[in-house]
Amino acid sequence: MEKFISWVEVPAVDFDRAVGFYSNVFKLDLEVFDCETEKMACFPGGEGAISFAEGFRPSKDGVLVSFNTGKDIDGAIGRILENGGEIITPKTKIQVEGRGYFAVFVDCEGNKVGLYGDE
Repeated sequence: MEKFISWVEVPAVDFDRAVGFYSNVFKLDLEVFDCETEKMACFPGGEGAISFAEGFRPSKDGVLVSFNTGKDIDGAIGRILENGGEIITPKTKIQVEGRGYFAVFVDCEGNKVGLYGDE
């Protein structure tokens, strides 16, 4: 198995706001596709996208997906707050040696999302 997560779709009701949020927080250039009534902004590496489509509803009670921040978890947390997100679990050391840190936030659309980082 090459990677554990194959595809993740982060639902959005305000597509442009969500694309701006994730672009700013993770310093990404997202490739945007407009397909009639659906829109997608794809994450690099082909793991998923921000999606706007009928029936896609943001929720902080759904599946928890964690994005890897490498050595920039503190920077990502700051950018989340600057871009209208909310930290609901602050940076916390994972109690298994060498596994880094995690945090949980609610994005600008109301989705609960995780962060994973080395420091």
